[in-house]
Amino acid sequence: MSDLLERLRGRGWRMTAQRRVVAEVLDGDHVHLTADEVHARAVDKLPEISRATVYNTLGEMVSLGEVLEVSTDRRAKRYDPNAHRPHHHLICGQCGAIRDVHPAGDPLADLSAEERYGFTVSGVEVTYRGLCPSCAETP
Repeated sequence: MSDLLERLRGRGWRMTAQRRVVAEVLDGDHVHLTADEVHARAVDKLPEISRATVYNTLGEMVSLGEVLEVSTDRRAKRYDPNAHRPHHHLICGQCGAIRDVHPAGDPLADLSAEERYGFTVSGVEVTYRGLCPSCAETP
């Protein structure tokens, strides 16, 4: 389970009812919801929360570095609360399911100095694509 609420509180972020609900909806392992999915779940907990408030809150969390914005091709952006543990993503090309994966090794170490072309590399994003078990079984 992610520690998103604790991290936000530790930053002294003013925890309004709306912000708390958005953080609660996002908190957990393998959570990669769209803004609309966050809004739908937040409304179940706090019916008066607006879509604009959800979008603004997600933007603030991304700006703080507490939530990652994940883009998967032409699909809607998804929000990942697992921002402080290095990981990659495994994405189903059919249904769009996303899982966090933590393979052994360092992908940056695999990039030789010649292949860096003088860049100072600050990070690596690896995305594995395939079919999830449910989609692979569908004829």
